[in-house]
Amino acid sequence: MNIIETPDRSQWELLLKRPTKSLATIEHTVEQIFEDVQRNSDEAIKKYTLLFDGVTLESNLVPKQEKEAACNTVPGKLKTAINLAKTNIEAFHKAQKTTKVLVETLPGVTCWQEKRPIEKIGLYIPGGTAPLFSTVLMLAVPAQIAGCKELVLCTPPNKSGSIANEILYTANLCGIDRIIKVGGIQAIAGMTFGTDIIPQVYKIFGPGNQYVTVAKQLSTKYGMAIDMPAGPSELLVVADDTANATYVASDLLSQAEHGADSQVILVSTSKSFINKVIKEVESQLEQLPRKSIAEKAIANSKCFLLKSDEEAMDLINMYAPEHLIICSENEDFYVNGINNAGSVFIGNYTPESAGDYASGTNHTLPTNGFSKAYSGVNLDSFTKSITYQRITPEGLLGIGESVELMAEAEGLQAHKNAVSIRLKDIHKKAKTA
Repeated sequence: MNIIETPDRSQWELLLKRPTKSLATIEHTVEQIFEDVQRNSDEAIKKYTLLFDGVTLESNLVPKQEKEAACNTVPGKLKTAINLAKTNIEAFHKAQKTTKVLVETLPGVTCWQEKRPIEKIGLYIPGGTAPLFSTVLMLAVPAQIAGCKELVLCTPPNKSGSIANEILYTANLCGIDRIIKVGGIQAIAGMTFGTDIIPQVYKIFGPGNQYVTVAKQLSTKYGMAIDMPAGPSELLVVADDTANATYVASDLLSQAEHGADSQVILVSTSKSFINKVIKEVESQLEQLPRKSIAEKAIANSKCFLLKSDEEAMDLINMYAPEHLIICSENEDFYVNGINNAGSVFIGNYTPESAGDYASGTNHTLPTNGFSKAYSGVNLDSFTKSITYQRITPEGLLGIGESVELMAEAEGLQAHKNAVSIRLKDIHKKAKTA
């Protein structure tokens, strides 16, 4: 990890740049695959499954017997752990339910708002070297609580044409019937356009690599809604001498092992603490099964030595991390000062991996600085708000003239007439009453 000592603010933006490919490099590939899937449907899906996943499938749809076999294979202790995580995620997301908001803005003018579930949801679950069955919980549980009618799960097969047993077990536990063996750009394209095998959905959820992130963004050009741009994982830890260097190193490595394009950053006002963490990272890295992946991510990572907590807070808000861990004597300062972060983990005993799995919060979060404007997945992500209004004659008398004046000022005579005609009738009835 590179130590950057008291950098000038003018250099922060450059120093905080993510280690990602340029959008132009990825976009052309994504657009080509989208066009192919739009034209050739399932034939294109099969072609790219062979090209990218190295397997030809008789059917991309997971049959019932394969699900049952997977459920019988998952060890009992792991099932218990998954069930515990599901319970906590349910508890936290159920608490996010809101009641109808109703206001009488003037006598006779009643406005209210109600939530409705998004009916068709597409869930993208990364596979590859680390099949993220935990993401099934993070997406399916709130979708079920919200009342979404149709859930479609897409996840890439391995070279033997199988999906991780843990993904199948978790999907079954969450009541997902339609599981499709397709990954990457072609999965996003399939859910965008719809094929014989992959139903078209209304909104796509789920993290992925840079190609999946760009594919999700491209899908919005075709009328698709997405949860957020969620690409390679990232973590920023702000810590001082009151923190445990061993713990901090383990947190940095837990994100680094996600992928070579992940980024981890340490921010501190103590150089001696930074040196302790670097030493711990080097020691713990040697013990990791995914050492080669974590090593590449660590090479892209940085340690910032800053002059003060205030300066550190400014840098963190500029970076806008997906995950932020706070281990500082000045804890309240950071907790109250953070504006831009996907999810925050506070104190020495709150590892980021707890949020990844079982604390109850959602781990599908905005990356690449998008936490400046996006929230992580929550219950509202699976609903839309519909507003209603009911106006009585008394109410129209109260607001009618204002509407007429505003419509006329905008040059929209028909808008004005829609009110004027009604007001005329109201006054006529009042006279004859």
